Amino acid sequence: MIRPWRFWPVLCLLGAIAAPASAADYRTPRTPWGAPNLQGQWTNFSLTHLERPAGVPAAVGRGDDLAAIEKTVWDNIIPDDNLGGRESEWWPRGRLAVIDGQTRTAWITSTPDGRVPYTDAGLERRKAIRAKAFADFDGPESRNTSERCLTPTFSALAPPMQNSPYSAGYRIVQTKDSVVIQSEINSDLRIIRLGGRHDVPGGHVWAGDSIGHWEGATLVVDTVGFRPEESFRAPVFLIGPDAHVVERFTRTGKAEIRYAFTVEDAANYREPWTGEMIFKPLADPIYEYACHEGNNSLPGMLQGARYVEAHPQPAADGH
Repeated sequence: MIRPWRFWPVLCLLGAIAAPASAADYRTPRTPWGAPNLQGQWTNFSLTHLERPAGVPAAVGRGDDLAAIEKTVWDNIIPDDNLGGRESEWWPRGRLAVIDGQTRTAWITSTPDGRVPYTDAGLERRKAIRAKAFADFDGPESRNTSERCLTPTFSALAPPMQNSPYSAGYRIVQTKDSVVIQSEINSDLRIIRLGGRHDVPGGHVWAGDSIGHWEGATLVVDTVGFRPEESFRAPVFLIGPDAHVVERFTRTGKAEIRYAFTVEDAANYREPWTGEMIFKPLADPIYEYACHEGNNSLPGMLQGARYVEAHPQPAADGH
């Protein structure tokens, strides 16, 4: 459920400096059992996304036209379509995020162009998966996992967690032996086991098998064993079944969690790549997310495909 009013306080927060000057002196609150306390409701909503669109500068200076840059980023996130989606749907626009006083045009920090470093094979694999994801209507199994309500779209929960352009809320709950993250997208849960080992090395589970430990005030999460079906993280990147993702969650202020991640996936990328983003407090409740109104759109799409097959249209040239 999209509620237009709920993100306006967040937009103001994300336009402010994400790391306050006193961050080095900040003392992370503790749980009753002494662990760093990350609990609460958070959001990573922002106009900034994983990759930097073409034509957008890596650094935004005082003389740059910020409004024009943000429009270019916005048009890349929500392109025009032939169904009038931009006119009929409500998409919160937001602002580019600011981290350490620097306007960020991409979360990724390890590559000069602000884009993930695909191998040639990875690019071909992405192209093939995208073609199948958007053009194969043979049955429900051929549709992507987001349409089937199996995983949150936009990689909102499976690592590396990315910011959805709407409903970008999270709830974090801790116990002595686990950290649980709920995503507003799909109302899904991710359970991070503390102090353990991976259950089945080489096994494959939804969102991967995540284990964590504390390094000072930072929660370090190690994830392997992703299911092949969730390789395509719409809309921009791949995470293969043999990928290895390390995440770091650090409470750097009363109103901030800094989230950093590193992805290793030799099947798709030339080198490991890293990024970071900021989570800010979300004052409003986490609402129920009814995936496709009970997933009714999936049979509708398949019925539409069967109708087209049963009623072929003549070619434009009459042949």
